[in-house]
Amino acid sequence: MLPRPATAANPDGLSVDDREAVDRIDRLLPQTQCGRCGFAGCRPYAEALYPGETTINRCPPGGTATINALAELLSTPVLAPDPECGPTPARRVARIRAADCIGCTKCIRACPVDAIIGAPRHQHHVLASRCTGCDLCLPPCPTDCIDMIELAEPWSDADAGRARRLHTGRLARLARPAPVATRRQDPLAVLAAPDEKARRLADIRARIGAARPKS
Repeated sequence: MLPRPATAANPDGLSVDDREAVDRIDRLLPQTQCGRCGFAGCRPYAEALYPGETTINRCPPGGTATINALAELLSTPVLAPDPECGPTPARRVARIRAADCIGCTKCIRACPVDAIIGAPRHQHHVLASRCTGCDLCLPPCPTDCIDMIELAEPWSDADAGRARRLHTGRLARLARPAPVATRRQDPLAVLAAPDEKARRLADIRARIGAARPKS
């Protein structure tokens, strides 16, 4: 990977030129976020391609078209698809069989583009317009209730752009710190300094009690 002296203003540690170069590579990738290349999504693969730490032939969903485009952009020889990464798949979407879904949420956690909706112990559903056919929901499913359905329409640049936005949004959501659970506090317990707080609480409560009308 590229050297990354990350800062708050520059979290990925890339220069403007480096980031633009990685962006150009990333735009050539299909954005299925399947991980078949050996990286955790298309952007990490692009970041490894830029300094030449991996090869251009490790994207099965992109197939030879992506290999040729990457070879032209990076001025490297065209390579045959790497068999280690698997064959080029047909475009598919996931579909959950209602009768077998137990609502475990494992597929929801695995989906890189938030294409699966549902709640614990309730049936889940796949939003076909979001699904990239990455297959990442299949391994964690304990009941094998997910089928992959082939589609006639080819994966398009618009599909890739949408998948990139969804994946980026998911990463941003996961990166946000979890909300800290707060206990309901006595509104009078906001005064600091333990000894001073005790004295003031006693004084305030005494005055409140004195102000109550006598029954």
